[in-house]
Amino acid sequence: MSNSLQKTISEKIEFKGIGLHSGLESIIKIIPADENYGIVFKRTDLEQNNIVKANFENVSATKLCTTIQNNFNISISTVEHLLAALYITGIDNALIEISAPEVPIMDGSSKEFVETILKVGAKQQNTKRKYLKILKKFELKEDEKFISIEPNADSLKVDFELVYSNEVIGRQRNKINF
Repeated sequence: MSNSLQKTISEKIEFKGIGLHSGLESIIKIIPADENYGIVFKRTDLEQNNIVKANFENVSATKLCTTIQNNFNISISTVEHLLAALYITGIDNALIEISAPEVPIMDGSSKEFVETILKVGAKQQNTKRKYLKILKKFELKEDEKFISIEPNADSLKVDFELVYSNEVIGRQRNKINF
């Protein structure tokens, strides 16, 4: 994500599938949006209070999937693969119309989302991207779990390790330099 200008998709795209947890069919339309719009979901199955911004402050649950919710308790779940695809493809601004309360699972990854977004392409906008700058190390611990974040002048580097007592899952570690 070395480009410093915001981007949106070049044209509307559509996906259709089934929600993993709800079993409901869902149609998603990703629509180009203006600069500084951000990523915003609109539940088309509802007539009022149906806008939910994709923002960490709107995360209401993370058990089995990530759910975001507005102040009217309107939610959208299983958003992580779609949001990852938008991040991977550099999309900063888009309206996502969704016909059900859950993003379809597709193939269980963000692959189809990424491939389709790359196929239609991105449109560069004239406003600079906004970044979160980490100024000092922050760490949060709860029992045997912890997470920390610290400044890095070069890039976003993620190093994570999962340790489960279940022998099938066991210990897993991954390092990613974005």
